[in-house]
Amino acid sequence: MWRKRWDLKQRELAEALGVRNLAVSRWERGERGIPALLPLALEALENRLKEGGKRGAVVGMPKVQEEK
Repeated sequence: MWRKRWDLKQRELAEALGVRNLAVSRWERGERGIPALLPLALEALENRLKEGGKRGAVVGMPKVQEEK
């Protein structure tokens, strides 16, 4: 829901978070657990989206590692 509210494609969100598209897809389908720090990363991304739109969102975002 978060990704769709901000009109981001899975590819765009994955790039902003520093993960593969497959990770975002698996999180959304419930195949993988959501990393504990993802809510903080999404909050930071949301702030960047509010300030600079999609283009500003991916610059300098901290990377989130997919749980194994």
